[in-house]
This record gives sequence, structure tokens and C-alpha cells, in this order.
Amino acid sequence: MRRGLILQAALVAALAAVVGFLAWNTAQNLESRRIASGFAFLWREAGFEIGERTLFAYSAADSYLRALAVGLANTFRVAAIGIVLATVLGTLLGLARLAPNWLLAKLASAYVEVMRNVPLLVQLFFWYAIISEVLPGPRDALNPLPGVFLSNRGIAFPLPGSTPELSGFNFTGGASLSPEFAALLVGLVTYTAAFIAEIVRAGILSVPRGQFEAAESLGLGRRDAMRQVILPQALRMIVPPLTSQFLNLTKNSSLAVAIGYPDLVSIANTTMNQTGQAIEGIAIIMAVYLTISLSISAFMNWYNRSVALKGLHR
Repeated sequence: MRRGLILQAALVAALAAVVGFLAWNTAQNLESRRIASGFAFLWREAGFEIGERTLFAYSAADSYLRALAVGLANTFRVAAIGIVLATVLGTLLGLARLAPNWLLAKLASAYVEVMRNVPLLVQLFFWYAIISEVLPGPRDALNPLPGVFLSNRGIAFPLPGSTPELSGFNFTGGASLSPEFAALLVGLVTYTAAFIAEIVRAGILSVPRGQFEAAESLGLGRRDAMRQVILPQALRMIVPPLTSQFLNLTKNSSLAVAIGYPDLVSIANTTMNQTGQAIEGIAIIMAVYLTISLSISAFMNWYNRSVALKGLHR
């Protein structure tokens, strides 16, 4: 036991020495090249505009810290909406793959296979091209639903007491999604939903066939049996891998930089280009995504435990 403790202490000491050497060497190199270090730049004036901001007012006269906060809010926005929509779509696709209707099951299977085997970045470029190049201008916008307009300026939709109306070269009133945000959201949702569909399908198939038969013997139809008997049991198998897909969607949102959506990574890149402090910028990105991922994991683990406890009391 003593030998094991000595070896562990030596390993920790060696690791600390390596980290210390790397930190010292980095500081020396930065000083020799007269490159500033530290996080004082966060309070300096950013000097650039952000085309899309939701929770925070922002102007070029604000600090880099506020600019990064706007980027973080944009990341939260697309990740939160994407997780909800991908879960709904993925669940429906998973159920469709198990449907007795042959055509519906095959169409769902084809969707899953196509989406899972085409790189997400390619899909983002595809959706951005569709929205910005294929859709008509605001004056000829598509109107698939009352108050909803699709154009190369994005998606306009109504809010309570406010309906979008064409004014000049764009819509006013209601709410709207920019082409960049819409392309990113659609790409993340359709891609992640394909993986969630397989998780849902596998979770349902893990429930013993006898449960279906027991539900039928009680007079429950297929829909009621699925909702009241099968899905509650399958949920305990679905939640752990579902957590990974939520994390993947959140981290994949960093690809927004490829289509011009100002998320955290995009704004951090601009900040690093202007200040030259790449190490600090990358450290901020890593710390933020680590915090988000650990928070999602903690919440889903708590939810998984609550589901398991309910199951044990049945």
C-alpha cells in the first residue's frame, strides 16, 4: 500500500512539473515576442459590431467581455431550442421506424441513414445555401402557414398580438430568424434527430415483448400501450445515451462559424485576431464548453436517477 502511495505521489509530482514547465516556457516565449498575456483585454473596447444579439444590448464601444457574453447567449439560444426540437423529431422518427406501416418505417429508416452518414458541416452548408440562395426575396416570400414567411432574409413568424408584415425590403413585426441562425438550427436538429431516433428505437426494443402483450390484454390500444407502458420503461435505457446527443448538439453548434452565425467561437475568433491573445481566447472557449457540458450531464444524471427510482418502486 505504501509503495502504491509513493508511486501515485511521484506521478502527481511529475505531472505538476510538466505543467509548470509548459506554463513557464509559454510565459517566456510570450515575453520574448512581446505578446501580451492575461485577461485584462476583456475590459478593453471591442471595436466590432455583432449582427445578431438576443439577450444583451451591444455596440462596438462595449468591451470584449460583453461581446463574448453576446456570443455565449447566441450559443445558448441555438443549443436550447435545438435540444428540444431534436428530441421531439428524434422521438417521432424512432416511433416511425417501429410503425406497422411499411412505407412510413422505410421512409424513417432512409432519413436516419442519410442524415447520419453525411457530415454535419456539409449539411450546414446545404441548408444555408437553400435559405440564402434558393428561397425567394421578401416580396415573393413563401407563405406555408398563416403569418409565417420564408425568404432569403430568414424566417418570419407571428407572436401574440404581432404579425409580420412586408415593409420595404424586409418584414417588420412578429419575430424572425436570420438565415444563419435558421440554417444552423435546422442542420443541428435534423442531424441530431437521426441519432436520437436510433436511441429511442433501441430503448423501445429493449422492453420485453411480454409488456406489449400484457398491455394488449388490458385492452390498451397500440398508442396507449406505447405511451403508458412501453415508453416509461424504455426511458431508463434512453436517457444515458440521449445525454451524449445533447452534449454533441451543444458542441456541434461551434460549427456556426462556418456559416457566419456569431456564436461564442466566432466572436472569440474575432477577439483573438484583434488582440493576438490566442491562448487566453482558446482557454475561455474550452472553459465555457466544459462548464456547459458538465451542467447538462449533471442535470441528465439527476433526471436518470429520478426515473430509475420511480421504476424501482413499481
